Amino acid sequence: MKKAILAIAAAAAIAAGTLSVPTTADAYCRGCGVGAGVLGGLVAGAIIGGAIANSQPQYYGPAPNYSGPPPGDAVEYCMQRFRSYDPRSGTYLGNDGFRHPCP
Repeated sequence: MKKAILAIAAAAAIAAGTLSVPTTADAYCRGCGVGAGVLGGLVAGAIIGGAIANSQPQYYGPAPNYSGPPPGDAVEYCMQRFRSYDPRSGTYLGNDGFRHPCP
């Protein structure tokens, strides 16, 4: 139902932007109403684009935990976070190929 209303509103905006009332000046000026049609098309495009962008559900997932390891559990934290963690040296193998200390 919401999409149908948006489609009707978009069609009405397009029609309002492209239709013009003929005047006596139009008899002498062909193509003078092009600006209104272009403006109407831009407005309709903005409305339709906004409706499409807002129709998608937003999911960002759980918030990352930047607090670091809890006190006393540094080894467990590093073992869970890095698969290459070596508890004997207290380091892990980074993407750059070097070993880095974990807290």
